[in-house]
Amino acid sequence: MAERARFASRRVLTDAPFLAAANGRTPSHRPVWFMRQAGRSLPEYRKIRAGIGMLESCFDPALVSEITMQPVRRHGVDAAILFSDIVVPLKAAGIDLDIVAGTGPVVANPVRSIGDVAALPRLVPEEVGAVAEAVRLLTVELGSTPLIGFAGAPFTLASYLVEGGPSRNHERTKALMHSDPKTWHALLSTLADTTITFLQAQLHAGVDAVQLFDSWAGALSLAEYREFVLPHSERVFAEIQSAGVPRIHFGVGTGELLGAMGEAGADVVGVDWRIPLDVAARRVGPGKALQGNLDPSVLFAGPAAVEKQVRRIVSEADTAIASGTPGHIFNLGHGVLPDTDPGVLTAVVELVHSL
Repeated sequence: MAERARFASRRVLTDAPFLAAANGRTPSHRPVWFMRQAGRSLPEYRKIRAGIGMLESCFDPALVSEITMQPVRRHGVDAAILFSDIVVPLKAAGIDLDIVAGTGPVVANPVRSIGDVAALPRLVPEEVGAVAEAVRLLTVELGSTPLIGFAGAPFTLASYLVEGGPSRNHERTKALMHSDPKTWHALLSTLADTTITFLQAQLHAGVDAVQLFDSWAGALSLAEYREFVLPHSERVFAEIQSAGVPRIHFGVGTGELLGAMGEAGADVVGVDWRIPLDVAARRVGPGKALQGNLDPSVLFAGPAAVEKQVRRIVSEADTAIASGTPGHIFNLGHGVLPDTDPGVLTAVVELVHSL
């Protein structure tokens, strides 16, 4: 009861279509938002970020607020997602890393041993105070539009720390996982603590939903996911359950993992573009809303192709709902690509709202 009381200051947005769909209620229209909607596809974003590093941007509350608001103003999406990066809590805790343009997060001292795990700094809420302040600014600015907070899942954070940066094959990550399970689970337990602290800071500040990104989980087999990843993601979702907000789980290339990901504890499971939503619904199982799943590349194919694919996805989602899926939130199957025409995104929002 005391834990729930600590989250009691959150806005009441009962009629917001995004929250209605996530909670299994009937929305006034089908909600839509886009992963990576606040970013390089918008000229106003490129202008305001000129000369400012990515991580520097993420710790500037006023800048975070403005960037988060940009796609809401331009596209009329049904939810904002906090402008941040999944490595922000690692940086805040004191891990030596940077986001290198054209590469992604690069870690100065990769984690390879139990000693490296023990040496990892632990995140305390005060270290992400700037993020919490951005959330507080946004809950005023957004009015009746919900705000989604997010964090990276323990496995995806671990893959950056072990590899030292982005990896195509995750060979060092999988080698550690299989050769030294004790060190592996110690690492993921530590990172689960970091993720929980980061999400709780956002929840205390007032976000209306959270999304856990396990971006690289699709590199794993189902057996690997169940043994080495699922227990830690389950703990993250369990620790934030008392906030009473929708919890979304998403990964790329996770079609074969959807059943297990559905077990992790989220209320909504995000689906990438590789499988139809009605098929995904059967894999995820009952009681979970779905989010997705237009291929971001289709946005380059012209208006007729975009409309055809949007209608297909809505139809597949309707089939899933008719079979018992509680709700559907329209989204892409991954993030907005940098060269996407913003006008196409606006048109998708208008089309989805009309269906």
